[in-house]
Amino acid sequence: MHKILFVCMGNICRSPSAQGVFEHLIKQKGLAEKFTIDSAGTHRYHVGSPPDERSILFAHKRGIDLSKQRARNISAQDFTYFDLIVAMDDENYRNLLTICGKNQQEKLLKMKQFLPQSQYTEIPDPYYGGQQGFDLVLDLLEDACLGLLDFVLQQQISKKLM
Repeated sequence: MHKILFVCMGNICRSPSAQGVFEHLIKQKGLAEKFTIDSAGTHRYHVGSPPDERSILFAHKRGIDLSKQRARNISAQDFTYFDLIVAMDDENYRNLLTICGKNQQEKLLKMKQFLPQSQYTEIPDPYYGGQQGFDLVLDLLEDACLGLLDFVLQQQISKKLM
């Protein structure tokens, strides 16, 4: 079982979208039973709230349902439970570094690591922008999630060979 947590600031735009995109991807590939996927925020702004309605709308247009998700704050237990914790941007990555233990830092990744040949150095926050920002975020996440899935499956193969 692979356990992945996606993290952004408020857990209402990027990280729930990443969760939805990744869940959709692994379901399409018949791998859903091999993964536990969740999302969280580094700030408590929106705890208990559903994703931003624009995130829900634009994901729905792509056949991805975010409506059942609720924002939550990352917890100390997340660093123990999850195998990988994937930050949407550098600021949230730095926030995660300050709250996780030294022996858990190897679990932290940046989503931009999985963006193939992109001009973007992080997943931009669409919250204060126009609606086109939500489409862009989903485009980037679809590409990055494919790269992340390949990374996880390659790690699995490498561990079996050892």
